[in-house]
Amino acid sequence: MSQHPDDASGDGPAPRPRAKSQFSKRKVTTNRLKEMKEAGVPIAALTAYDYSMAELVDAAGVDVILVGDSVSTVMQGLETTVTVTMDHMVYHTTLVRRGVERALVVADLPFMSYQVNSDEALRNAGRMVKEAGAEAVKLEGGRVVADTVRRIVDVGIPVMGHLGLTPQSIHKFGTYQVRAQEEEEAEELKRDAKLLEEAGVFSIVLEKVPAELAAEVTASVSVPVIGIGAGGNCDGQILVSHDMLGICTRFNPRFVRRYANIGEDMRKAFEHYASDVRARSFPDESESY
Repeated sequence: MSQHPDDASGDGPAPRPRAKSQFSKRKVTTNRLKEMKEAGVPIAALTAYDYSMAELVDAAGVDVILVGDSVSTVMQGLETTVTVTMDHMVYHTTLVRRGVERALVVADLPFMSYQVNSDEALRNAGRMVKEAGAEAVKLEGGRVVADTVRRIVDVGIPVMGHLGLTPQSIHKFGTYQVRAQEEEEAEELKRDAKLLEEAGVFSIVLEKVPAELAAEVTASVSVPVIGIGAGGNCDGQILVSHDMLGICTRFNPRFVRRYANIGEDMRKAFEHYASDVRARSFPDESESY
């Protein structure tokens, strides 16, 4: 239920003005992200899964909004991302796209939506753009998906890569520990980053890899590298919004900085409301017709 227009008081603090920069009011595109890398302007990215959150994140001046398959853990209460379907992702991306004016909207292609063959991958990437309004898609992996990336890019759909810890492969790894700590895996990751660049990705997410390695990869490719648990020398950073807001707290890795404790505030507000209802102190006379 929402407030009726004639109930709005108009009181309260004025909205905080957006930060001023040469990029603050310009629509973010894949080309704009490359300009930001070249100019040394850090890229801010966050996740969103619905209209209300997307509208707030966009208004805050965040550059990239990822509709992540982390929707499974954040919104569906599941343990991994592997059960997310294309229909789930199309639905949530549609909601997010309605709330965004400036940020680039990127949608995850879920597990087994692009691994079977490039024809199926292309159809699913097309669904994400045509049905849901995504401006780009993201998929996980290096060498094994390079040809698929190339085919999707060739038809005009921008692709973001994802290396390091790839959550869709959790059953293969068996752990969420830091990836590419050993020399062999680190060298493979560097090769994969170059292969993805050659295949045409516009950006690469590096998740949970050593900061020194992430800095080396960032310097070695021409496309922006967005880090999550990959140190401060990437071209940008991304976090799950519900993690950094303290709404979801069961997942508490060292790379998540809590910028708010909204989950606790919400719980207290719900308790207060329930208490007022039981005490018949809500609604009072001024809140009745």
